[in-house]
Amino acid sequence: MSKLKLDEVDHQILDILIDNTRIPFTEISKRLLISAGTVHVRVKKMEEAGIIKGSSLTLDYVKLGYAFIAYVGIFLNQTKRTAEVIQALNDIPSVTVAHITTGKFNIFCKVRARDTQHAKEIIFSIDEIDGVSRTETMISLEESINDKKRLMHSIFNDL
Repeated sequence: MSKLKLDEVDHQILDILIDNTRIPFTEISKRLLISAGTVHVRVKKMEEAGIIKGSSLTLDYVKLGYAFIAYVGIFLNQTKRTAEVIQALNDIPSVTVAHITTGKFNIFCKVRARDTQHAKEIIFSIDEIDGVSRTETMISLEESINDKKRLMHSIFNDL
């Protein structure tokens, strides 16, 4: 598949969609002074090229009672057990992100919990997964940066 060439209009469309994936194309067209059909065609091309992959919803986990965030570094007995440990992590709903990593940990994951007691239960369940030798946990005191736009703008500046 050839690389899709993005222009400033594509950049502006992505900029708006990052803020609100549910915004109607007609609203985007009004803001950018282009037709809704143009927005639709460009979004469809970016989807087909794999630049846009679905859409997501941003939840306020604090309001849902899941304000506690921990990051768990996982050490494995053997790296060949990575896939089965990842599968077991996938079965724990509070593990919201998991990365296979190099360096200190074999796997690094993000956990959302109601409170410290709930986090302890989740971490203990991670420790019990076959193939996990031990874990190290860091508690997030505050999420200071969660900005998808800065990277997107940097990527567009590099193009």
